[in-house]
Amino acid sequence: MDCAVSLRALAAVILMTWVGTAANAQAPAVTSFEGARLINGDASVIENSAFVVQGNRIVAVGRRGDVQAPPGAVRVDLAGKTVIPALIDAHSHIGYMHRLSSGPQNYTRENILDHMHKFAYFGVAASMAMGSDFGDTPFRLRDETRAGKHPQAARFLTAGRGLAPIDEIKPNNMRHSAHLVTTEDDARRAVADLAANGVEMVKTWVDTRGGTIKKLTPPLYEAIIGEAHKRKMRVVVHATGLVDVKALIRAKMDGFAHMVGDVDDELVELLKAAPDTFFMLALGGLRRQMHAPWIDPPHTLVSDSVWPDQIKRLRERLAKPAPFANQSWTRLSRGITRFAAAGVRVGVGTDGGGQQGDQFIGWTMHTELENMVAAGMSPAQVLVAATRMSADILKLEELGMIAPGKSADFVVLDANPLDDITHTRRITSVYLYGREIPRAAMRSKWQAEFAAAAK
Repeated sequence: MDCAVSLRALAAVILMTWVGTAANAQAPAVTSFEGARLINGDASVIENSAFVVQGNRIVAVGRRGDVQAPPGAVRVDLAGKTVIPALIDAHSHIGYMHRLSSGPQNYTRENILDHMHKFAYFGVAASMAMGSDFGDTPFRLRDETRAGKHPQAARFLTAGRGLAPIDEIKPNNMRHSAHLVTTEDDARRAVADLAANGVEMVKTWVDTRGGTIKKLTPPLYEAIIGEAHKRKMRVVVHATGLVDVKALIRAKMDGFAHMVGDVDDELVELLKAAPDTFFMLALGGLRRQMHAPWIDPPHTLVSDSVWPDQIKRLRERLAKPAPFANQSWTRLSRGITRFAAAGVRVGVGTDGGGQQGDQFIGWTMHTELENMVAAGMSPAQVLVAATRMSADILKLEELGMIAPGKSADFVVLDANPLDDITHTRRITSVYLYGREIPRAAMRSKWQAEFAAAAK
């Protein structure tokens, strides 16, 4: 007991030191990062690059020798490294997961911020919580992180409370506080409530959950879409059935939180006629049932940041064969390949923090990139999806590219992800708002917490 108390005290000291250092640290007025291979959010590559950061903004980008750092600038030599824009997770469920439990009881300011620090540790600059938030806390944290008040945390974006039929809403699931929609007036009132809290993207569900529930009907989701569009808001839906997805596209749905279960010629033509429609891919739950070599033994980044009992639980789950996983994966891969060929707007969403607790915050972003390549996309296409396209989907104009005027949010890697997409895990350092985040201190804090809990 005494040892556990002392370890908790150590974690508290590490946290206080980390927060104090963050509060007092001042980024150099001007820094020139020189010599790295720069892979930008549009897939362009600059070998032996240079980019200049002033305060929290990028002010110049080009080849080394062509970009001149102003007198007095601090120079950072990145020769042999690769730089990419910070990643963006367009679909997560933040604040619910803590160790082996998932539910509203874990939804606290402290837990949400811990999740956002974990995103940052993995090079993720922003994540959108998709319809599982409640209360005032998410809106305060949204505004605080967007203003840079938590410089070692990823930006927290929120769709607020989702809009759902009664069968989707259960006391302990992530839709426990969703707006109940049974009439068109319910739909309009719920959208108005979200608008009053500054929500820009509305989340809803149109899914029978394998025939177990009654899904939202067309008149109701059409009312949601109509009211949201009237207020200049966009609507994202959880829907994976081909028939439903086609109907939703015809109803002017803006985007989909998951990949559709199957793709046919008619769907491709509908998407070509609606080029702004987007999909957030979240493939990890399926593919890791067939391919997860990083869990046994755990990848270093996993053991650094994930509770050991969570790792143990996932290892045990994956030891049990998953029926029909291969068939489902083959069908999804075929659809993703068709989307890529047709130029469908595809971003990256991980479902991180989801109800089962196996979507490890931050880490799942990197496995999702690997899954997308395994499904038929090129590493370059995947990096575009995870940076510029996801930024565009979430209307994060300051992110997604390393370009003049953008926020200085980027990841320094030891290897080139165009050669192997898993090289995005070989993180040397992460910069948010022009400052390097203290990844070693973060890691030490989490390790102290894990050790204390084990006593």
